[in-house]
Amino acid sequence: MRIDVERGQEVAKILLSTNSNEMPEDLLPTGVERGSREHLMFITLTVSLDYRRDATALWRSSRETFEDQTTRYLFNPEKLSETLPEQITEDMQRYGLARGERDASVWRTIGITFHEKWNNDPRNFLKSCNYDAPTILNQLQVRENRHLLYPCLRGPKIGPLWIRMLRDNVGAKLSNMDQIPIPVDVHIERATLATGVVRGQYNGNPNHLFEDIRRAWFKSVRELTLNGRPVIALDLDKSLWNLSKNGCSQHRNPETGECEVYETCKFRDYCVRGRIIFNNGEAEVNT
Repeated sequence: MRIDVERGQEVAKILLSTNSNEMPEDLLPTGVERGSREHLMFITLTVSLDYRRDATALWRSSRETFEDQTTRYLFNPEKLSETLPEQITEDMQRYGLARGERDASVWRTIGITFHEKWNNDPRNFLKSCNYDAPTILNQLQVRENRHLLYPCLRGPKIGPLWIRMLRDNVGAKLSNMDQIPIPVDVHIERATLATGVVRGQYNGNPNHLFEDIRRAWFKSVRELTLNGRPVIALDLDKSLWNLSKNGCSQHRNPETGECEVYETCKFRDYCVRGRIIFNNGEAEVNT
């Protein structure tokens, strides 16, 4: 696969000038104050389950779970540490927040980590990392007696996604954000391929394309500025996600690349023809 940095720069300029639609995580549960500890716990625990899930449904389920007084304890690390795993699983399934025991285990483990190590407050964890974004990602990898402390939150997609949400949703002031890669999922992948920023022929596991996509956006934003500051790859995350979620995935023919809204699309000059198919854990690309 080939990375077209010049094309990436032009696509990035359009993305930066495009007002992103509301993201699934943007709507707070009723009564939660932006930037509060409760908000941070809501964002942190919910994003840890953002793997192979419909994001809109996931965040809606999480809000409903929080707004129910009988299940709100699930966002309290101390209460999680006092509750039996079976009860947590049952309560997380009430509104579809958990799909099974694995989701509940991930949620419970992260909650207990914040209870036992950070006095029930993720802000203490961020402070221990000096609010440095790369350090935060590195510390998420820490194990204790071979056990993961932050399962799934430490992942190559979810970790950077959490960092972006800390900035955009919680309002955390983090340093060295330019070193954090864009969190690649199927939507970021599809939008990158459909705009021809990464193009060529490929058949196989779509995850194997992720590194090319991360490098493409790192390189494409290097000389760009936004409101007087250097652009970073994370600045493109929401617009790229929306381009695929509300555009390419709905209107682009995956076999041919023909698009129903081509004439009105802001990206039509960069839209590539050809096959971009994701199916059963496999990717087929010929652009």
